[in-house]
Amino acid sequence: MPFAFTAMASPCMLRLAGAGEEACRQAAALAIAEVQRIERAYSRYRPDSIVSRINAAAGRDWVTCDEETLALFGYADALHAASGGLFDITSGILRRAWDFRVARVPSPQELAPLLGLIGWHRAERDGDRVRLPRAGMEIDFGGFGKEYAADRAAAVLQAHGIGHGYVDLGGDLRVIGPRPDGSPWYIGIQNPRDADALAASIPLARGGLATSGDYERYIEVDGRRHCHILDPRTGMPVSHWRSVSVLAPLAVVAGSHATIAMLLQERGREYLDAAGVAYLAIDHAGRIVHHPLFPHAGTDPCAPAGAQTGAPRA
Repeated sequence: MPFAFTAMASPCMLRLAGAGEEACRQAAALAIAEVQRIERAYSRYRPDSIVSRINAAAGRDWVTCDEETLALFGYADALHAASGGLFDITSGILRRAWDFRVARVPSPQELAPLLGLIGWHRAERDGDRVRLPRAGMEIDFGGFGKEYAADRAAAVLQAHGIGHGYVDLGGDLRVIGPRPDGSPWYIGIQNPRDADALAASIPLARGGLATSGDYERYIEVDGRRHCHILDPRTGMPVSHWRSVSVLAPLAVVAGSHATIAMLLQERGREYLDAAGVAYLAIDHAGRIVHHPLFPHAGTDPCAPAGAQTGAPRA
């Protein structure tokens, strides 16, 4: 049974099977409520969220955080370290200079003061309290928020007896289990240069699948594409990969690896190989490379797709 809803500014879908209609409806309602809870807690657009409270107090006050938020900060620490500082939850402030609705590249003079406000390693922590040391600094969980919500929704569904189906939050997927007959779901990976075509269609019975790419949010200036994935050291977009799709046990792990590979550019494949995850990546010239364990099932756009991944993260 499909259950469509909107969350985190994205079209979302739960597809559940193997249980009665009423059981699916009840479990879906609880899973959707969990996604909405996470959005309320961590959206930078909500003035009452913990993220907004920390940002508003930057340069002034400490903010006390609950265990879930502290755990997310711990995950942000790990991503910051693994990426050599490229995955930085304070880099979202660059959106003040980049408007992907207007074909204009910001000048170095515009970027310079914002670059001075980036640096997750400078955040101060004391027990359960957090403080951003400079006024104007901001945190943003957009780099892994949807994937985290997908995993939390999947956990709720499993806790309420759902063993078959998947969670799709704007293209970030967590597959709970195969179809009731044991066959996998087929997941389409979008062609980054043709929204109506698939780069691949893969069978997936469980785990997380996420894609990070240079499409959907981008501008073209003087024949060059500038995407929304920005290097926090320069404030400029990455350009080596068109898209990177990663398989991992959890959606949040898949999404984090995909984004770090995009940020590392030429070194992205080396990073993914060292991480031991299965992946399919398309470089700037359109060449497809994939890990031997990635279930690359071809590029037939007519292949059945239970869902489609490929929407880049905000």
